[in-house]
Amino acid sequence: MAGSGRVTEAMLRAPKTLPAHASVGDVRALLLDDHVHMALLVSGDRLVGTVTRADLEATDASDPAAPAVSISRLEGRTVAPLDPLEAARSHLVATGQRRLAVVDRAGTLLGLLCLKRTGDGFCSDRDVASRAAARRVRP
Repeated sequence: MAGSGRVTEAMLRAPKTLPAHASVGDVRALLLDDHVHMALLVSGDRLVGTVTRADLEATDASDPAAPAVSISRLEGRTVAPLDPLEAARSHLVATGQRRLAVVDRAGTLLGLLCLKRTGDGFCSDRDVASRAAARRVRP
């Protein structure tokens, strides 16, 4: 189970990001990886938007050159670093989401909380590194 810790104890510390000026096409390319569920758009270290596959389907995202920030959102997709981990897990399960961006009060992106497919825990930096290493070794 997720436990009674804080969000910072389970977040990925170096999530994949795209620059704030990324296009819809850039987001589509990032989301081709089935382990990536949310594109994080950043300006410097500040999170300015998030885009999911559902956003691409629910909006007029047919122009690959369109700015991704125009279809992005933050509401309901962020969590504070010291929030209780179990509350974040419950929110994810209740909303059918698997990712929450971890941001401080200034909007600085600190990490990404990634609920495992089973719903009973969170992906770790070690899990991500292991998957990346396995992909590099494949013939």
